[in-house]
Amino acid sequence: MSQATEDWLLLALTPGIGPAGFLKLIAGFGSASQALAASTAQTTPILGQEAACALRDRLAGPSVEAALAWASQPDCTLLSLLDDDYPQALAETASPPPLLFARGQRALLQRPMLAMVGSRSATPPGKQIAEDFARRLSALGYTIVSGMASGIDAAAHRGALQETGSSIAVIGTGIDRVYPASNRELAHQLGSTGLILSEFPLGAGPLASHFPRRNRIIAGLSRGCLVVEANINSGSLITARLSGEYGREVMAIPGSIHNPQARGCHRLLKDGARLIETVEDVLEEVGRPAVISPQPRLDSHVAEHPVLALLGFDPVSSETLAVQLGLTQGELYAMLLELELAGKLASLPGGQVQRLV
Repeated sequence: MSQATEDWLLLALTPGIGPAGFLKLIAGFGSASQALAASTAQTTPILGQEAACALRDRLAGPSVEAALAWASQPDCTLLSLLDDDYPQALAETASPPPLLFARGQRALLQRPMLAMVGSRSATPPGKQIAEDFARRLSALGYTIVSGMASGIDAAAHRGALQETGSSIAVIGTGIDRVYPASNRELAHQLGSTGLILSEFPLGAGPLASHFPRRNRIIAGLSRGCLVVEANINSGSLITARLSGEYGREVMAIPGSIHNPQARGCHRLLKDGARLIETVEDVLEEVGRPAVISPQPRLDSHVAEHPVLALLGFDPVSSETLAVQLGLTQGELYAMLLELELAGKLASLPGGQVQRLV
């Protein structure tokens, strides 16, 4: 590890500097080494007193040692703006992260990337749609980028990991932490056959301020951003807004007017996002990757199940279905269970069901 690289790490990991302060220091002094050699009087106008004193006192020293030790492990690397494989699209944004911790298949950063984001409190149909779109887009060659949150993010990662395009998770904690803990198995898979990225020091927790910073990386990496489900206050709308500001395509999948998790998508559509109903709609916006895998064959001759033939895509009570089909609740329950196990419908609170496919 060269002295210049260690200086870069020390500057990048100093508390309070952040990406914007880092870039100002490089612009002002020419290099990380020269910025470290500057006096506190010189750095205070750029950073403020607290961060300038942290830099003077080399408070990031232990973080640098920990980062270098972490990067000595298999599939663990440090990616900086100086590296040839740092994604150009991200480097050209307003505040690219000067340093990224990367675990997994770093080569995925050279693939065409597409962001898929949405609500943590997604509905079962929303998660099914996210997983299906991600799987099919990954099969076509797109690497799906998301934030490893519960709900839509996790579903998108799972779908994409099934195919060759695979998936990248940009997280809002240190890369040595899994948040939420329920995604531990998913994180293991991403770190093996996908890629996990973080700009935060090892051990950093899930602070609220971290997630908008994470979202700018998701937007910056990707050709476009597809929002699957989002309520009106969802953080995924931040990712969509940043995507628009970066000149990326913004897309949204509509939902039922009765679904609060669709209102954010409807707001995006009112504001000019592209309405997405099929994978082909996505490809019309962001283009096809150079290598296109064949689409799976659909068995169109198979007769549709009578329950599915009656169901639309809005929730319906099982009592209503039983009356319409002339069945007892027991007879209908057996059918609904079969369809739910096949992934074709979802049971919702209040005795309602909703078609997924």
